[in-house]
Amino acid sequence: MATDTRAPRAADATLERAADDLRLSARALDALADRLATDLGPPFEAAVEAIVQCARNEGTVLVSGLGKSGLIGAKLSATLASLGIPSHAVHPSEAAHGDLGRFRKRDLVIALSHSGRTQEVVNLAAILRQDGLPIISITGGTSADTELALPRIATIALHVGDLQEAGGDALAAPTTSTTATLALGDAMALAAARQMNFTTADFAKRHPGGSLGGLLRPVTELLRFRAGVNAPVALDTLSIAEALRQAEQTTRRPGALLLIDQTGRLTGIFTDGDLRRLVLRGDSLDAPIATVMSRNPRTLPASALGRDAVAMVREHRADEIPVVDNDGKPVGLLDVQDLIAARLVSDEP
Repeated sequence: MATDTRAPRAADATLERAADDLRLSARALDALADRLATDLGPPFEAAVEAIVQCARNEGTVLVSGLGKSGLIGAKLSATLASLGIPSHAVHPSEAAHGDLGRFRKRDLVIALSHSGRTQEVVNLAAILRQDGLPIISITGGTSADTELALPRIATIALHVGDLQEAGGDALAAPTTSTTATLALGDAMALAAARQMNFTTADFAKRHPGGSLGGLLRPVTELLRFRAGVNAPVALDTLSIAEALRQAEQTTRRPGALLLIDQTGRLTGIFTDGDLRRLVLRGDSLDAPIATVMSRNPRTLPASALGRDAVAMVREHRADEIPVVDNDGKPVGLLDVQDLIAARLVSDEP
């Protein structure tokens, strides 16, 4: 059998090199994580503690860098702010032209420069250190051999290590180094948020918009149909016909009826689909609705979030989900259309 000696397709070579670039970044992050157990651990813990103290003292974490480091700094600042730690990104050149007024004695500065020699960043950090502000520097390399990491400038110095940029010497744009810096900054922000007992509820307050905000909203805020208002509730001792007559008194009702016992606890649900199947079989509407309802349906607690509802819809293909309080009494009925309206699930099959 002849061997195919043709050169690999260009697309194959492109994918192979891209995979190598991704693996290079992954190895850099693994090495960074391993260093938390050695030389990187103590300054990392000190940096986290400094951020926590700044936030508790009602200070602001100001992040500054130039070029690609400035972009990474802006992302780090956004991460801190989203986790309840006040933060702003400051351009080092603009700081020298009036923005120094943004810095206060109770603030903290994170200064980024992979080379550790970016003059605008070094100058800004030196000025602020003289004013008594704590400075966390994040640079490349592994030791305090660059100007920004010197003890006279940096209160705490973090080094991401000697990293090989993806793409090789011919394409030595900041890639692996910026990835490592971003990951280290995010890990620092998350560690600080944990120490401050930042919760999902706190996170939701800062992300009210978009699909993320919807996933973190209480499920009770997504309800259109509320028990006793526009979601019909009937005793499970009634006949099917009696229960349906009660439901008809509710305008704009959902496609299901909630059934309760004498104590008001939810015992079942009867959907329009159940009624359709009953009629097609020719069953009597005089039968007790308890004999045809779906008993012990899957429910959501009133404390659930939008993401819990999405998970239930996707896992169990439920179109109507009763929401109950701590006593098992119905609060309302979540319809899948509520989640579609909030853009949390798609109406496409």
